[in-house]
Amino acid sequence: MTIDHLVYATPDLAGTVEALRAQGVPLVPGGPHVGRGTRNHLAGLGDGTYLEVIGPDPEQPEPQEPRPFGIDDLTAPRLVTWAARVSGFPDRELLGPVPMSRRRPDGVLLEWELAFPPGGDGLVPFLIDWHDSPHPAESLDHSVRLVSFHGVHPDPDRVAREVAALGESLEVRRGERPGLEAELATPKGSVVLR
Repeated sequence: MTIDHLVYATPDLAGTVEALRAQGVPLVPGGPHVGRGTRNHLAGLGDGTYLEVIGPDPEQPEPQEPRPFGIDDLTAPRLVTWAARVSGFPDRELLGPVPMSRRRPDGVLLEWELAFPPGGDGLVPFLIDWHDSPHPAESLDHSVRLVSFHGVHPDPDRVAREVAALGESLEVRRGERPGLEAELATPKGSVVLR
C-alpha cells in the first residue's frame, strides 16, 4: 500500500485543528486551495505519509462549485478518503487528471495532479502524482506514526478488488456502513480517526 496521505475533512477547520493538536497531533498550516474555498493543515505520519486536515477557508469567497470531499455537507470531522502516490496514472477508467496547486506558507509553490476512481465512497483511493514538486511530508514533524489503517464495508471483497485494480491494497473489514479508520500514535497517546 502506497499511502500518500489520509484526508480528514471537517466543517470547522480551526476547531478540528485545535482538538487534534490537544491530542498530540502537531498540525502545521499547509495553505489555501485558491478558488476551491478550502485550506489545509498537515502532520507527518512517517514513511513519507501525512495527514491532511481540510476544511472551509474563511478568507476565500464562497466557491462556485461544492467544496471537495463533501465538506459542505459535513456536520462533524470525518476520515473521508485516502490518496495513493503514483508516478504516472495507470491505464484504468479514472476521472482526471486534474491539475492542482497551492503555495506553502514559506512561499514554495506545490503543483500536482489528481485522478479519481469513478463512483466510490472514499475507500478506493484517489491517485496523486507530485511530479517534480517537493513532497509535503518532507518538511513535516514526524513525532506521530500511523499505527493502523483499514476500511469497513458491507462488501469488503468488492472494495479490495477495486483497490487492487489500481495496484494498491487495503485491509477491508466487513461492517454495516462504509468507512475508514486510522490509529495514530502521538506523544500524548493513541488517536483514532474515523
